[in-house]
Amino acid sequence: MIGNILVGLVALIHVYIVYLEMVLWDTPRGHKTFRLTPEFASASKVLAANQGLYNGFLAAGLIWGLYLGAGGFQVKVFFLLCVAIAGLYGAATVGRKILYIQTVPAAAALIAVWLGW
Repeated sequence: MIGNILVGLVALIHVYIVYLEMVLWDTPRGHKTFRLTPEFASASKVLAANQGLYNGFLAAGLIWGLYLGAGGFQVKVFFLLCVAIAGLYGAATVGRKILYIQTVPAAAALIAVWLGW
């Protein structure tokens, strides 16, 4: 139960990231969130949308795992590991904040799912 709630939270975080990267990237909100200049945001808008699409696949995989119920254990574990690894890479290459926004929630959900909470 707790594990599924945390998986749902991680999925919602990624749905929001999709929205930020695909819709809000080249807006004042996107500039502030990602610390972008308007020029860079405009020039990288297509790349950000592509990145947002990948985050959407992570969210979709987590939602799929939840939909499968008990049979979705391996799906949830796989996608949580993908989220955690992507968060570690992002924290190492972009900024430490990603570690707390992406990796920590994914790791907490992974532990809860693994322990059957």
